[in-house]
Amino acid sequence: MAETTEGPEAALVWQKARRTPRRQAPSVERIVQAAIVIADTEGVNALSMRRVAADLDSGTASLYRYVDGRDELLDLMINDVHGEEGPPPLTGDWRADLTGIARDLRATLLRHPWLGSELTGRPALGANSLRRHDLALTAAAALTPDITLATGVVDTVMAYVFGAVTQELAELQAQRRSGLTEEQWRASVGPYIREVVESGAYPQFARRVVEAEDCAPQEQFEFGLACVLDGVAARVRGASAG
Repeated sequence: MAETTEGPEAALVWQKARRTPRRQAPSVERIVQAAIVIADTEGVNALSMRRVAADLDSGTASLYRYVDGRDELLDLMINDVHGEEGPPPLTGDWRADLTGIARDLRATLLRHPWLGSELTGRPALGANSLRRHDLALTAAAALTPDITLATGVVDTVMAYVFGAVTQELAELQAQRRSGLTEEQWRASVGPYIREVVESGAYPQFARRVVEAEDCAPQEQFEFGLACVLDGVAARVRGASAG
């Protein structure tokens, strides 16, 4: 049976009336939770309707009675993880609120490493996803009443979060592939880095190696986020003055 549903009806996943599962059939909630566990532990490429059915000790055909296919399942998974924890309450301080929303999104993306790539490839239109986006727009509205400008602010902040977390996850994945801890990796490349520094060919890189402090991922994230928020604040002030 096909893993995807073609045609305009596929976009109506959020308007569908779900069947009540038979007595021994897995509920939609159980199907979605099982799929999230697979994606979290093995990656989204390991996800299929057949695999979810096997983990639930159910027939694949039974799952198709309640979820049309893999694409619809991914939409349901995205909405589910966006509803795991309540979003941070708004204070009316746009900077504090967008900071809290950005931190919350980072935590969600780190818990579910598959989520970032799926969100960049499809609009998230489930109730939980829309609620979070509306919250972010409300936070930005305290900076500017211009909804176009507020949308640009939110999109810019979210783009930074996605980029920062993608890099953080890539480093973690590289560490898992190598089987080395951070200290072991540094020891393995140490002799080469010393040669590079002593060559004098890359003076600023050498300064970074010798003089710069190592920052934890959280510190790097907070620094970048502060820079982004400083930038959007200056941009909005400039637009208002213009």
